[in-house]
Amino acid sequence: MDAIGHALAIAGSMTWAITWALILGFALSAVVQAVVRRSTVVRLLGDDRPRTLARAAGLGTASSSCSYAAVALARSLFSKGANFTAAMAFEIASTNLVVELGVILALLMGWQFTAAEFVGGPVMIVVLAVLFRVLLRERLLHEAREQADRGLAGSMEGHAAMDMSVRGEGGFARRLFSREGFTSVSHIFVMEWAAILRDLVAGLLIAGAIAAWVPDAFWHTFFLADDPAVAKAIGPLVGPLVAIAAFVCSIGNVPLAVVLWKGGISFGGVIAFIYADLVILPILNIYRKYYGARTAVFLFATFYAAMAVAGYTVEFAFGGLGLIPDQADARIPEEGVSWDYTTWLNIAFLLLAAVLVVRFLRTGGPAMLRMMGGSPGHAEVA
Repeated sequence: MDAIGHALAIAGSMTWAITWALILGFALSAVVQAVVRRSTVVRLLGDDRPRTLARAAGLGTASSSCSYAAVALARSLFSKGANFTAAMAFEIASTNLVVELGVILALLMGWQFTAAEFVGGPVMIVVLAVLFRVLLRERLLHEAREQADRGLAGSMEGHAAMDMSVRGEGGFARRLFSREGFTSVSHIFVMEWAAILRDLVAGLLIAGAIAAWVPDAFWHTFFLADDPAVAKAIGPLVGPLVAIAAFVCSIGNVPLAVVLWKGGISFGGVIAFIYADLVILPILNIYRKYYGARTAVFLFATFYAAMAVAGYTVEFAFGGLGLIPDQADARIPEEGVSWDYTTWLNIAFLLLAAVLVVRFLRTGGPAMLRMMGGSPGHAEVA
């Protein structure tokens, strides 16, 4: 029982450390999604030119951080006419370049990891675009589009199909501060939490268990940490494989990244591990449903290569600049609740969350929430 208690205490401490950041990130994402119409996103992603891919990354950054919802939304955009490469760039950004992920990385691991995440993300998109341009054949793309148009359900289909942006006329501020804007923000906010909660809880519990029960010596041996050169060479290759085995995606893999970093994985390996939320086994199966088996294999190979290159890039760039923190200073949060700035921020943002949840409950939100996992055809919202 003591071992279980220790694991839960670590998970609880991590949860307390990141609560306000999660609420802030989802609130900002809800604000943007409330005023940016889905049809506008499709129109802006019609090709794979550098400007379009940059636009896709920007729109993705302001979107969902749930891997399942992001994958479903990318399929929806592709089916409605968006370019396949641009849709994948949007997908990468919407899981790996979002505000809440950056803040949580800074809180649990240090600002260097946040900076590396936002440097490596664009690198991954560029590498993926190049690989697609060289390797993606028209026949495979045609097969992927035909399969996507069949509309087979994956996960979070209803959430991806819902366009809850404000329909009224006027500028950003006018739409946002209207009654409809308040309602839209509250609905998107709660939907985002519902989408991510399962993976977040799983990630915290897994990280707590591994931190409490698996000795650092195991990870040091596994990552060959006693030989720094070898550790740097294998880190970006091994990191994604650990993510695939862990089954945890989205923000839920950050707590486990803390444990791996303390255990000896390289800096670039941590970043590649976090990016690998888009190639875990359940999502690979969804790719198979969405685009066909051959395209799923193609996406796995190209995504894996892109995230490994991104990992090596930040490893050597940040290492050359002397920005990689000392692993000996790595700490797993275990102090629990105390009266410091984290507590005050949590209280303030929990009050904000409560206001949004009340608005959600009073404006038909629960009925919409029940449609989150439904099929695309049954989840359109006017």
